[in-house]
Amino acid sequence: MEPVAVIEIRQVDTGLQELFCDYVPQVFRRADFRRWRAWGEWTDAYRAFSVVESGRVVANASVTRMRLVLEGREVTGYQLGAVGCLPSHRGRGLARKAMDVALDACGDAPVLLFANPTVRQFYPRFGFQPWKQTLFAATYEAVPEGPPAPPLDLDDAKVRAGLDSLSSVGLPSSERFGARGYGKVASWPVANGFARPLRQLGSEVWVFAGVEGNTLYLDDVFAREPFDLRAWIPRLIDRPIEAVRFGFTPERYWPGAVEAGEDAEAHLFVRNLRLSQEAHRFPIMAHT
Repeated sequence: MEPVAVIEIRQVDTGLQELFCDYVPQVFRRADFRRWRAWGEWTDAYRAFSVVESGRVVANASVTRMRLVLEGREVTGYQLGAVGCLPSHRGRGLARKAMDVALDACGDAPVLLFANPTVRQFYPRFGFQPWKQTLFAATYEAVPEGPPAPPLDLDDAKVRAGLDSLSSVGLPSSERFGARGYGKVASWPVANGFARPLRQLGSEVWVFAGVEGNTLYLDDVFAREPFDLRAWIPRLIDRPIEAVRFGFTPERYWPGAVEAGEDAEAHLFVRNLRLSQEAHRFPIMAHT
């Protein structure tokens, strides 16, 4: 059997990026990288380690360089994503080979990833351990009032640049376990139609938020300076609400939020990463 070769696909490798974009929806049915790539969001912070056979990417493990925030301290780490193998090529250990090369590229730095329930047994083989993610919620009654917070469209390059700037130099939404500089990560679910609307609360405060039923879901906050989030709630809703749920640890913006169970949809695995024993939730807009 011939040895398996893993190639690195970088920002400048436009031809190989096309092969990667062909691979993704064959493994992750609702995912696509084409719009995100067309926006220019594939930078040198994102590298794909792919097995290519007969002109096709057949297995992959991607690495995103992250500015992680741990108990208020910023450290460089990595997040893995797009890990998988074409159904027709499974059983040959190709995804394992791609993982080995991707992790070699990370060295001894902290690494995290979010896995679906079907592959929870795969990642401990590489030194990862599962770590609980907590849901946070608050009882809060409010009715719409004042002009609605305007939406922002990431199809606009100026809006994407603004999100990058707020993410890079602003406050992290959580100091307990969060990140900085992940505007190009946050744009990916938007490009795929997965994200709640991005709304503007003043020139230097942007939030991903939306109402479902009687609950306001606040997925992430990007702000240059501290502000009173509660004061803006009436402008984020189009109907009365009775509760707020958070896509991040809300110790900064809503200290009275309570634990509302475990996040069963995003299974966190960590490697070389010591996390607080306090309840936390890595911002969902920072997931790759």
